Amino acid sequence: MAKYQLLIALFFTVALADIELSTSHVLKGSVTCLDCNIHYDLSGIQVLVKCANVKKLAAAYTEEDGTFETKLPSDSSASPNCLAKIMGGPHQLYTPRKNSVSTIVKADGSGYYTTHKSLNFYKSCPLALKDQGKCVAATNKDFGASKTVDLPLPSEWGFAPTSYYFPYLPIIGIP
Repeated sequence: MAKYQLLIALFFTVALADIELSTSHVLKGSVTCLDCNIHYDLSGIQVLVKCANVKKLAAAYTEEDGTFETKLPSDSSASPNCLAKIMGGPHQLYTPRKNSVSTIVKADGSGYYTTHKSLNFYKSCPLALKDQGKCVAATNKDFGASKTVDLPLPSEWGFAPTSYYFPYLPIIGIP
């Protein structure tokens, strides 16, 4: 009788378990700062990984030495066609396009993937780009100042400013 209960429990355990037969691909890579000193803390830099024909993205954050590790978002067991890109960090980064994106390749003699070339960035704007005017922050000329209308209400009424109730004046009319 105990054998049957054990078999039933084992059956339900296997049937309800989330069994994933596909092997997962692991990406190990690193980022490099081109104008930092040797002991610069490279932690917190986000690297985004996108694979072809897969809707999911994988994100990884670097360790103090600039290394990162993540599981590739691929659905097949074939060699994935993926790209890795530096997305940002705790401080502003300057990344030329040719250095911020890298293809993913199988590492020699190991069971993981790595970036084809190193992902590089600058801590400050390089002089070559500064002279060309490419490091100027973008200005948002399309966005104007936010203007609200504040109708004067007597303060003894105890109401909040009317801009809290009506952030904009609706246009009421018949089209």
